[in-house]
Amino acid sequence: MSAANRTARARTVLGWPVGIAVVSWRYMWRTTPLHRSEETGTRDDLPDPDGEGSQAGDRRQPASAGVGPLMHRTYRVDITGTGMTPETLIDKVAAELNQATPEMAVFRKTSGSGHQPVGYGDEFVVRMPGPWDGPVRVIKREPAAFRLGTLAGHLEAGEIEFRAVCHDDTLRFEIESWARAGDRLSNLLYNKVRLAKEIQLNMWTHVCIRAAAIAGGRLRGGVTIRTRWVPWPS
Repeated sequence: MSAANRTARARTVLGWPVGIAVVSWRYMWRTTPLHRSEETGTRDDLPDPDGEGSQAGDRRQPASAGVGPLMHRTYRVDITGTGMTPETLIDKVAAELNQATPEMAVFRKTSGSGHQPVGYGDEFVVRMPGPWDGPVRVIKREPAAFRLGTLAGHLEAGEIEFRAVCHDDTLRFEIESWARAGDRLSNLLYNKVRLAKEIQLNMWTHVCIRAAAIAGGRLRGGVTIRTRWVPWPS
């Protein structure tokens, strides 16, 4: 059994509506500055077409299979006071995904090698309160980055990448996502009510803050969150 699954078994995801209440409370009382911007995007915001590909019968749910506009979002933190390399930070995040996520989300590996925590082709289910459980697959794994693609049944259709780079005198950790609603109901929650969008924002903001702790450093300037909406088709 992988380390991720051992931790997942010991960690029970908070149910609905308790999980949402806890997340909302933390969001209200979070002292880390959040620098948010939201604007209309362009074709340059679309995901790499190489990541969109799926074979006949595959369960991949790329952005082209979704509903409504595409949301291109980037979360970024700069970490000071650490000598950790980008590769080491990503290895540590990948080694135990659940150490970086809030209690409302638990990663459980459902397919893939148990010898490495996040390997190309591995599949996970992200357990969340309410109707948010989401199956994903690792569609890219590099020394300082890994990318997950959504599978059939996920609330979203698209991809999300976790990466680290050296930036000036800091270690920068970034999460970048390209996503559309997975179906019409998801589109209502995601783009009309925007409940799912805010839950997602809080979750990935938490991961960015935790990445700084995993690196043994401190945040410089809080978390920067950039959202760009792209009409579909574009």
